[in-house]
Amino acid sequence: MQPARRRQLQRLAPSLLDWYAAHARDLPWRHTSDPYAIWISEVMLQQTQAATVIPYWKRWLAALPTVHKLARAREQTILRLWAGLGYYSRVRRLRQAARLIVQDHNGRLPSDPDTLQTLPGIGPYTAGAIASIAFEQPAPLVDGNITRVFSRLHGLTQANDQELWAMAKVFVQAAHATGRHNACGDLNQSLMEIGATVCTPRQPICALCPLRRSCVAHRTGDPTAFPAPVPRPRLRQRRVLAFLIQCRGRYLVEQRPAKSVNAGLWEFPNTEAPAHANTDEIAANLLPAPPQELTPLTTIKHTITRTRFQLEAFTGKLERTGLGPGCWLAARELARLPWTAAHRRLLACAGLAAAKRT
Repeated sequence: MQPARRRQLQRLAPSLLDWYAAHARDLPWRHTSDPYAIWISEVMLQQTQAATVIPYWKRWLAALPTVHKLARAREQTILRLWAGLGYYSRVRRLRQAARLIVQDHNGRLPSDPDTLQTLPGIGPYTAGAIASIAFEQPAPLVDGNITRVFSRLHGLTQANDQELWAMAKVFVQAAHATGRHNACGDLNQSLMEIGATVCTPRQPICALCPLRRSCVAHRTGDPTAFPAPVPRPRLRQRRVLAFLIQCRGRYLVEQRPAKSVNAGLWEFPNTEAPAHANTDEIAANLLPAPPQELTPLTTIKHTITRTRFQLEAFTGKLERTGLGPGCWLAARELARLPWTAAHRRLLACAGLAAAKRT
């Protein structure tokens, strides 16, 4: 790193700490010093907005307040608590890591970033966040928001990882040198906060940014040009038919198989179908018997990674249970299951459960 750039970052660190003290959002995990609670928040915040995470985080800590509780929890318990956040491999790795923490670290999260990275689901970013916020270690971190802030600050159209992590390290070490309380965690969170609320991808609010006087992208008049936009791949379109089948007050449901996407979660019987496929024929082939009174319920469109799904749901009836695979459950039992996000919305459309976790 050029000496001039290093000196600039060192000079800016106190300004970031001052800005964060005055402008940080009031988020519940910022009111705790518990490493376990901070770890849970950081994993939940991966690929998920803070406002969405808040009720999940509170509900999780009420049910599993310690690493020991998490280590002993059943899979269906953690899946139910996580249902709706997506990326379910995260929650399985959380439990795996909790068991190793209990087994190898006397039930306490390590404070060292390198040791943290030996645990499942904890990479360089999460390790840096936990070490700096929970343990006040001068550990750097880089995520998408921070990449954007650094790229605009120095006018980088394509910053490489080595360069970004070097900048993050200089920043957090400069904060540590100030001797302020919680300086390392606050510095890292200030960069994330600026990226999330001020230096946003499409409409940055440069007037509110504490870095604007030193920002190359701001001086160009077009900060959104940094970093250079990455072309988005074209979405694949898929049509899926789902069937809410009732028999004497019970509904036919299925659990996703192990090692599949959303493994362990629950759904109504469903299958992918061509655009003009005959719904009655598909239902007859998919279900234990041809359903009666097959009626459209709703159509839900949702995106997972690079695939756009059109989920068309139908209600229907069968004369008897006990046929074919799956389980027949009463409505009150459905509410206790961990569902895939789209099928939880189907529950709400059918009046069987709430769609949104609060």
